[in-house]
Amino acid sequence: MPLKITDVERIVVNLPFTPRQEIITCREVPDWSISEVIRLTTDAGLVGYGETILIYTWGQVTDAAIERVMGKNPADFLGDDTLGPGLQMAIYDVVGKALEAPCYRLLGSKVRDWCPISWWSIDTTPEFYAAEAGEAVEKGYISLKIKHRPWFDIDAQVKAISEAVPRNFKIDSDSNAMLINSANAVPVLTRLAQNEMVAMFESPIHQHDIEGNRQIRRVVPRPIAMHFGSPPFFTAVREEVCDGFVIGGGVASVLKQGTLASEANMPFWLQMVGTGLTSTLAFHLGAVLPGARWPAITCMNLYARDVLKDPIPVVGGYVRVPEAPGLGVEVDEDTLVRYRMEPPYRKPKPRHILAVTWEGGRAMYYANLLPQCWQDFQMGNQPADERGVSMSVWNDDGSAEWADLYERVQKAPVRG
Repeated sequence: MPLKITDVERIVVNLPFTPRQEIITCREVPDWSISEVIRLTTDAGLVGYGETILIYTWGQVTDAAIERVMGKNPADFLGDDTLGPGLQMAIYDVVGKALEAPCYRLLGSKVRDWCPISWWSIDTTPEFYAAEAGEAVEKGYISLKIKHRPWFDIDAQVKAISEAVPRNFKIDSDSNAMLINSANAVPVLTRLAQNEMVAMFESPIHQHDIEGNRQIRRVVPRPIAMHFGSPPFFTAVREEVCDGFVIGGGVASVLKQGTLASEANMPFWLQMVGTGLTSTLAFHLGAVLPGARWPAITCMNLYARDVLKDPIPVVGGYVRVPEAPGLGVEVDEDTLVRYRMEPPYRKPKPRHILAVTWEGGRAMYYANLLPQCWQDFQMGNQPADERGVSMSVWNDDGSAEWADLYERVQKAPVRG
């Protein structure tokens, strides 16, 4: 008799970040601590697990999706991205357990036993980036993906990281198009590339700017990565706008995009953000996709407490693909109980002012990073690259000065 799904439970947990990341993430991604764990049970007593980072992941698990799978054979839904991240992941986990096979066998032919992975952090001060890089080395990583933002001095960040790690350590830099155009990007990226630790650049300018990206790739002596799909894959290959891709999404989408990139001999990194659960699915996908040669970005390093019983060991920048059935990892039920949260599934909005300051005393004040600060810089209203720039968080200190400025920045950025 085929398996039947008898229950699908949602368990939303608010996991603690590491102490330093609690400070770093508050400006932009504080809700990444909120994970919806799916516990899927079958009539054979087998249980599968999956997760969705509710405020980030590519999709959501809907009530309709849960209703659609109830009473059905989970194997009927393999490769169905419409289920949403957590439910799809749990189905792969439980089917693998039923077949006594690791998930990668459900995905394709294995091409590697060990998958590369990178440490990750949102943009922060040079001092914090150096501390993150040092911890990454202690935990077995050999690379760090940073966010290149015009409100921090990228040269100071790279210098601080370089001085905190061994010479074999690598830095991947993601601009999220904040350099705006090739005239801005080429001098900055060429300068950064003089540091041998800087390995590659992601999305330095808007990806739809084909000619600008082609100019950057021609002169910058480092690989250029772009998110798969913009411009369309065949345009990206034909116009030679990048060296490889960033790939994420549902299993079917990742397999399709990863196969196309691999056939074009273009490497990519898998970007699948979450705890050890999501990370493990990324490793199973990386095991069967030849082009998954760049280090995956899963951000599991953000969490002081994972949903897994045992931390995933990183050895020389690589993680061994699990061979146990399903995802091959064990969820810690005590963690699900301890950190379970009730709706609304969002953190309270912080009361702070973001202050961007440049040398010479210039300053801009913002109510929030997204969308206010982000849009101001994306429009080119502020310098795309300037030495000595920094951002700080001014929390409510009870002063009349703070209260007055806080009220003003709710309406628009304030120049100081």
